[in-house]
Amino acid sequence: MGAGPGCDVQYLYSKDILGENRGHLPRHAKVYRNFAAEFDRLQRERVAAYGEFIADVAFGSFSRKRACGGDGQGQIGGVSQTDHMKPMLR
Repeated sequence: MGAGPGCDVQYLYSKDILGENRGHLPRHAKVYRNFAAEFDRLQRERVAAYGEFIADVAFGSFSRKRACGGDGQGQIGGVSQTDHMKPMLR
């Protein structure tokens, strides 16, 4: 195991090739993409999306009726949607 033309085996991991590694980069590795930065961007988007959802729920803009489905008349299989929602509304 090693690196260079004289070694018998050389391991190259996808984390190194894709730039996921934030620590030591092996000297024989070449980074082709910066996935670490993309993961950071996705995490910021994830946090923002959950924040928007929380705000919608807090301010009442997240429609409970639309989210619960049903027949449009407040019934799901003959049972009122509000019966199912009572535990959630407390």
